[in-house]
Amino acid sequence: MSNSNTSLTNAQSLVIEKKDFDYITIEQNDNKATVVKFQVMNPSVTVGDVLVILEGTDILFHGMIGRMDDGWATASDPRGSNLPVNEAKE
Repeated sequence: MSNSNTSLTNAQSLVIEKKDFDYITIEQNDNKATVVKFQVMNPSVTVGDVLVILEGTDILFHGMIGRMDDGWATASDPRGSNLPVNEAKE
C-alpha cells in the first residue's frame, strides 16, 4: 500500500467592495494593479484563498493569495485585473 498524503484543504473566497479595500500595488500592467499587498484582519484567511474585489457587480480583481507575513497578504491577478494602481505606502 502506498503512503500518500490524503489531507484536503478548502480554499475560501475573500470578497471585498473596492471602496472598502485598502491595498498597496506591488506590480502593475497598463495602470492596473496585478499584484497587491493588503492587511488581513481575519485569522481564517490563508495562502491559497481567493481575493475578489468588486465594484458593484463588476469584478475588478480575482486572484489567489500566494503569501502571508506579519498580518499582510499578497495576491495576484496577472491577466484580468481592472483594479487601479494605488500609490499608497505601508
